[in-house]
Amino acid sequence: MTTAFPPVTGIPARLPLDNVDTDQLIPARFMSTPRAEGYGRFLLHDMKADTPAANLPEGAQVLIAGRNFGSGSSREAAVYALVDFGIRAVLAPSFGDIFAGNAVNNGLLPARVAPEALAQIEGAVMVDLQACTIRHAGGETPFDIDPVWREKLLNGWDDIDLTASRAGEIAAYRTRRRAGAPWSIPADEQE
Repeated sequence: MTTAFPPVTGIPARLPLDNVDTDQLIPARFMSTPRAEGYGRFLLHDMKADTPAANLPEGAQVLIAGRNFGSGSSREAAVYALVDFGIRAVLAPSFGDIFAGNAVNNGLLPARVAPEALAQIEGAVMVDLQACTIRHAGGETPFDIDPVWREKLLNGWDDIDLTASRAGEIAAYRTRRRAGAPWSIPADEQE
């Protein structure tokens, strides 16, 4: 279980590239390193020589990225690399679906922000998941996130915690199902 998601503050790092995929976030050859040793030092490793923006400043907790961030494989290590580097929130117009799910499950906020709004963000930011806003020198910018993902992050829940939070609803459904369709319950589970 992760901890609840507090507001994230700081000067954002910018990676203004579309389609940064999980292979670019952490090349496969580094994934044999034990996770306990951290993956942050491998973040964007192969891009750093050719793409100056890939040299993210140490201490950055917020990353502003381009469209389709985290596309590609289901490589959860891409999220590990970001989290181990210190990134707590990625602001982008869109995300790879599997990447975004992995991000939430590892306490990383994938906040969807319109491209024109991202361009207006200046100076230090405060990313507030409770209000779904980004406060910055240029004003306040809203962002979108799936409501279930927001609930998980705000409560520090994983999928098991989320399911457990619905225990009453699950029990009520089971009771209704037993009464309305007893034939659907296996014989060894009949009461």
